[in-house]
Amino acid sequence: MLPTPRIRVPASSANMGPSFDAVGLALTVYLEVSVGVADATVETHPAVRAFRYAGGTGPISVTAGFPGGRGLGYSGAARVAGLLAAHVQSGEGLLESRGTVLAQAIALEGHPDNVAASLLGGVVASAGGHATRIPLALEPAVVVWIPPRETATSTSRHRLAVSVSFDDAVFNIGRTAVLVAALAAGDSGALRAATEDRLHQDARLARVPDSRAALRAAVAAGAWCAWLSGSGPSIAALADPADAQRIAAALPSSGRVIVLRIDDRGATIA
Repeated sequence: MLPTPRIRVPASSANMGPSFDAVGLALTVYLEVSVGVADATVETHPAVRAFRYAGGTGPISVTAGFPGGRGLGYSGAARVAGLLAAHVQSGEGLLESRGTVLAQAIALEGHPDNVAASLLGGVVASAGGHATRIPLALEPAVVVWIPPRETATSTSRHRLAVSVSFDDAVFNIGRTAVLVAALAAGDSGALRAATEDRLHQDARLARVPDSRAALRAAVAAGAWCAWLSGSGPSIAALADPADAQRIAAALPSSGRVIVLRIDDRGATIA
């Protein structure tokens, strides 16, 4: 059995407003998995479970530079890292295992947006088992506001409507199309309208008024756009890097603010 190096996987921010379960971006803050170390992480951790699912043996250790339960794709990053560690341990390379890891991660996570972004890096559109990076003509800062409480994705999903109107479906399809086009064309002026949503954000933000206030504050301070990150309660905003610190200072003091970039590499082996 080959020794397994350290696996490094970026956090992610999913949905980007209207693109529910379909678009996510990778962030420059990371979760790492090391194999065969003394300080083993508990077996119930999602990274360990994913490692075992893919046939990994021995102890693994997990460290992360971002918290779980905040809408930053912690479980998705953990599962990608655990799966990759098992595949590399068995002798597969990163590139040859990506397709299998993506399919396994989607099966474990239940939706593709977070895991695809964490695995591939950049901004990724995912559907039907396929994941494609969206070409970017922008190099934005990502301002992330993180409150101290957690949100369980499964609980948050149960609060969403089981059906949507024709008008709302068309609204979100159109916004998602404009979002992809605006990112590829470098049209920052279209991003605010392109990240509007009628499917999930209002229902989720109704329970976290400070998150709604942070979203509005980011846009009012000059962010190109802002959205509820994943199921929340964190907020993510895209902005001109020159404006990022000013926007960060305008966000509610009830949460912690970090200024990141879009990770362009995805999962790596160190």
